[in-house]
Amino acid sequence: MKIYTRSGDKGQTSLFTGTRVPKSHLRIEAYGMIDELSSWLGLIRSAVPEEDIREALIQIQKELFELGSDLATPETEIKSDKHKTVPRVASEQVLNLEKSIDQFSRELPPLRHFILPGGSEAASRFHLARCVCRRTERVIVSLMDQEQINPHILEYLNRLSDFLFVLARVSNHRRKQPETQWINQFP
Repeated sequence: MKIYTRSGDKGQTSLFTGTRVPKSHLRIEAYGMIDELSSWLGLIRSAVPEEDIREALIQIQKELFELGSDLATPETEIKSDKHKTVPRVASEQVLNLEKSIDQFSRELPPLRHFILPGGSEAASRFHLARCVCRRTERVIVSLMDQEQINPHILEYLNRLSDFLFVLARVSNHRRKQPETQWINQFP
């Protein structure tokens, strides 16, 4: 099988159901951003030594792959049994993220102020991934204004951005990097 198909040379691509859409379609933008987010997580995973964080990131990357499949297969266009078996993001995955947030948060001091992104390199990378996650979330909200999508996708991404924030804090904490608090400079 060749990696190139030439089918997108004129600015169109196919959803999993076979429907052709412009590459500028919000649905394509949304799952392209999911791919970008997963790539950021792969970069982070290659640089962090902690096995518990690496395992969590692998699990999230797998779930993001399924989330992208969910976005690439509109429920309103399912044409065959093959399309019905596409994995869909479920509330269980959202709950699992909440459990992970709680688990990693146990080792952190309570957050009493806003903090600025930064600290260790790992924490800074987590903050960048968090921003990509939030941007993806905004695009999906725009998509939801136009089309029906699985509502668990938005819940998952909302929790994921929280989880990435916690992992940034954990990375700083484990490296004994202080967090820079934001103090209001304006009267």
